[in-house]
Amino acid sequence: MVPLPSPYPLLKPVLKWAGGKRWLVPKLRELWQPYCDRRLVEPFVGSMSVTLGLLPQQALLCDQNIHVINLCQWLQRGLIVDLEMANEASRYYELRDRFNHLTLNGQHQTIEAAQIFYYLNRTGFNGLCRFNRKGMFNVPFGRYKVINYTRDFSSYAPVLRPWSFIAADFCHLQLHPNDFIYADPPYDVEFTKYSADDFRWEDQVRLAEWLALHPGPVVASNQATDRILELYERLGFSIQLLEGPRRISCTGDRTPALEMLACKGF
Repeated sequence: MVPLPSPYPLLKPVLKWAGGKRWLVPKLRELWQPYCDRRLVEPFVGSMSVTLGLLPQQALLCDQNIHVINLCQWLQRGLIVDLEMANEASRYYELRDRFNHLTLNGQHQTIEAAQIFYYLNRTGFNGLCRFNRKGMFNVPFGRYKVINYTRDFSSYAPVLRPWSFIAADFCHLQLHPNDFIYADPPYDVEFTKYSADDFRWEDQVRLAEWLALHPGPVVASNQATDRILELYERLGFSIQLLEGPRRISCTGDRTPALEMLACKGF
């Protein structure tokens, strides 16, 4: 099916995101186009780069990171940031403390929390999103010479308005049989603490088995470790290997990473 032209301009992801898939959108668009009248489901929406790149008419977007979903929901309402934002360590740590205070007191769904999360993401070290065992954001101040902050996100509201956002584990999603699922979980690497809850190997297995049961088209990406490849091949997925860029790295390493694209139900 040929998709209807979108009345909206292509919007950039609001967040920096380790392992973001903006580079993969052209490949995913080829897979998505025959099913573009269906609902797109992303169990790990992250920076929303894929959904913004595909611009589905319907989408169910999920993440375990409550702060990601809160920001998306405020973008859906036409977020305007009236926070004082500065590329200064003192301001950064002041707002990081305030953000953690809001989280600790159950105020993570407020517009203030959404604004601060955006600021921390743009100002913190390497755009990382990391939490300690208590769910407190603990990324240190970054070292950027210049940061161009955005304040007016009203152009996102009409694009995001028909989409649904939920902060939950993927297994709680209410799927339709013909949904198109794209899953990009935390990679099978040592560090996976992008939210208050970790994503361990048993979660990788649980996800792959959940995806394999879906009768509609499914695409999953992950780092191409031996055990990830064996897991998806055993469950009947077709596998492609791709070289993905390292856009965020704590060591400065920018060599291509070998990634897996697993497909089923096409």
